[in-house]
Amino acid sequence: MTTGGGQVERLLRMRAEARLGGGQDRIDQQHERGKLTARERLELLLDTGSFVEFDAFVTHRATDFGLESQQYLGDGVVTGHGTIDGRLVFVFSQDFTVFGGSLSETHAAKICKVMDLAMQVGAPILGLNDSGGARIQEGVVSLGGYADIFLRNTLASGVVPQISLVMGPCAGGAVYSPAITDVTIMVQGTSYMFVTGPDVVRAVTHEEVDRERLGGAATHTSVSGVAHLAAPDEAQAIALARRLLSHLPQNNLSDPPRVETSDDPARMDAALDSIVPDTPSQPYDMHDVIVRIVDDADFLELQPAWAANVIIGFCRFAGRSVGIVAQQPAVLAGALDIDASDKAARFVRTCDAFNVPLLTLVDVPGFLPGVAQEHGGIIRHGAKLLYAYAEATVPKITVITRKAYGGAYDVMSSKHIRGDVNLAWPTARIAVMGVEGAVNIIFRERLRSAEDPETERGRLADEYEEQFAHPYIAAARGYVDDVIVPSETRPRVIGALHMLEGKRQGNPRKKHGNIPL
Repeated sequence: MTTGGGQVERLLRMRAEARLGGGQDRIDQQHERGKLTARERLELLLDTGSFVEFDAFVTHRATDFGLESQQYLGDGVVTGHGTIDGRLVFVFSQDFTVFGGSLSETHAAKICKVMDLAMQVGAPILGLNDSGGARIQEGVVSLGGYADIFLRNTLASGVVPQISLVMGPCAGGAVYSPAITDVTIMVQGTSYMFVTGPDVVRAVTHEEVDRERLGGAATHTSVSGVAHLAAPDEAQAIALARRLLSHLPQNNLSDPPRVETSDDPARMDAALDSIVPDTPSQPYDMHDVIVRIVDDADFLELQPAWAANVIIGFCRFAGRSVGIVAQQPAVLAGALDIDASDKAARFVRTCDAFNVPLLTLVDVPGFLPGVAQEHGGIIRHGAKLLYAYAEATVPKITVITRKAYGGAYDVMSSKHIRGDVNLAWPTARIAVMGVEGAVNIIFRERLRSAEDPETERGRLADEYEEQFAHPYIAAARGYVDDVIVPSETRPRVIGALHMLEGKRQGNPRKKHGNIPL
């Protein structure tokens, strides 16, 4: 009969076995690839000593293809909960040293367990993905496991923050879990995502492509927009996840954490008064505006390399987390195109789901014209952004820095779609279209009969600009609450946030809206 001490020894041996995953040789191979193990990643992600593991002794149930003789404790995924900056989070970290991190019935059940618990207690979910895909030997059972996870991703969406870190391969059906989550972070050179791999692409389409170009971090952060951020190594990817989480609440019923800041809420920056060029067509970098008004010049930009004509990301004002959506005049003059509309719309909905106020900085000449844009559905995609802003009930503050033309004026959190506080700089131009286009249409006949059409066009443009290309008509109508000196922007935004802190606004009762996807 085994003594109590013997049982304790057995437990300790099993724990040690579980920590080894697929064994030391495979751990060494993981390190040789420049990758950390599943447990090493969790040690970096979570506060020291906070991790509590679930299901460390789970093994697969397959009996075919010789799998019954290959049993590994944990079955290729480490799951549990811990804390990040003292806040409860639930985690799963796939272990590539066990069957290549492939997903089995029990592997999926472990992930589903922590996701269910996260929703029940209202805490974020962070998934560290490093998997070769479905475990082929288990067939449809492993496919069903993926569907079980996708369902929970969907049910958790907008309830608790979900962050995906892609630390290695993520292929086939596996890609749809990160795709449903709120933010995806990849690692340059060692992570990739694709529905079908290079071999299948080559066989079906005869296109020659490698894994990196097909679905690496550079591709998904600059071409497809699938990933939000990329880091040069795993440690920095994990640091980004921790930083991102600091801007998000525990769940949809709580507010984001506030932090102490030494940056004076009343601080004004005189450089803003001359940051917008005198020439309307001359670009400037909206990042220069953002870093001058936010706390400590600290801005966490998401998707910086994709659809760069619009800027999105998190910052703080007086220690309070705020989401920023801004045009970038230095790229496509800040015009809204298909990708920019999608990028901004998803971010607006993310902020609204998690009680993060929105600051919109507007310098938009309109929607990007062109056959490709029209045939690609710019109407439908632009409507997503309009829908997102109109539906959002968080505090919404808008500052028009320069151009706000056409339908893009309406879309960019205007007063007409429930913008709460709408401000304009004196450089703002709010009109149906730009001066040149307006003159060509309004004064078509006069220009046609003029002795010197170009001189007449210039004179009429000056006249039109003097009468209409300024913010005071909109201010007279109440569409703009105030015209402010640019250097006043920071204290005015902070004042508006304070005023709106108790905002109560809802939408009509319904199952859900029908956003134009």
